[in-house]
Amino acid sequence: MENTNARTPAKEGSFELVSLNVSVGVGTRKDPVDRVELRVAHGMVGDAHARDWHRQISMLADEDVEMMRGKGVELDPGIFAENITTRGVDLSSLPVGTRFFIGDAELELTQIGKECHHGCAIYQAVGDCVMPRKGIFVKVIQGGSISRESSCSYRIG
Repeated sequence: MENTNARTPAKEGSFELVSLNVSVGVGTRKDPVDRVELRVAHGMVGDAHARDWHRQISMLADEDVEMMRGKGVELDPGIFAENITTRGVDLSSLPVGTRFFIGDAELELTQIGKECHHGCAIYQAVGDCVMPRKGIFVKVIQGGSISRESSCSYRIG
């Protein structure tokens, strides 16, 4: 999906982890956890979407979830099936190839957005879903254990 956001992001910066989320089944919301292990050629250990592909881990900014909360729906982290909920960076404005450094793990941005199947519970409730436009997908370059307290930064290029 093409990124239509015209804003140019900073070349590097920091952000905050709001929530780490996993699910044991595909097509369900993800539940918050305190700590996760990220593994190269796999993704987030214990998550149903983890495998050796370009969409190992999904990320969504809490600011984008907030936009949906404005439509009158109660939304907790993980409701859009994102693995990592962030605050302080416009994820969808970053180019493919951006590197994320979370604790001792390193991730690479591989895809921005995804096709919406219009069948998710949020779309049915409010007629819209933010993940297809604002969510991003990353793969693990260097594994490690991360928690909500982990330091977080990104670098373009």
